[in-house]
Amino acid sequence: MDRSRVGELHYITSITNLTSIVERGLLSHIRAASLPHKSVAMESVQDRRRGKRVPNGGLLHSYANLYFDARNPMMYRLFNQEARRDLIVIRISNAVLDLPDAVLTDGNAAAGTTRFFDSPTGLKYLDESRIYAESWNYADPFEKAERKRQRCAEMLIPEFVSPDHIVGCYTLNQEHLATCVDADPHWKVEVNRNVYFR
Repeated sequence: MDRSRVGELHYITSITNLTSIVERGLLSHIRAASLPHKSVAMESVQDRRRGKRVPNGGLLHSYANLYFDARNPMMYRLFNQEARRDLIVIRISNAVLDLPDAVLTDGNAAAGTTRFFDSPTGLKYLDESRIYAESWNYADPFEKAERKRQRCAEMLIPEFVSPDHIVGCYTLNQEHLATCVDADPHWKVEVNRNVYFR
């Protein structure tokens, strides 16, 4: 992957968490656990992530995790649940690529075959065409699973992402757009139905 392809990174969350995010930024799973918030995480996935350690780093749950593109299998699954009414995508500056101890993955960090790399040098090991693919569907079920894994490539930031690195939001509707604009008038906010598979 060429660095110029990474225009921004994404974090999928509930709009009910927006006030806390504006104040504290995006927190790791461990840090967020001590604060009132609405989780959109799938427990089955969190069970796989719990206890997993990043090579030469901390526990996976001690990192804030970002996606290269929120239009991915997680969003697809979430949007087909009741939680879809609350979902927004926080847009993060690509400057986070240069944060100390930041880590890149070539797929979902919970998957056993996923590799971990230092950022930003590890970008060269990521498959841009798979990470930004319009679809991960494939006739062969093993190939489809591999494409889904790669589509969920992550960037892991130790502990938290500062509010200073938030540049905006994508929303599904005008109501949530107005809420995001009110949260920070400097953000780039837009309704983007494509992110939500609509």
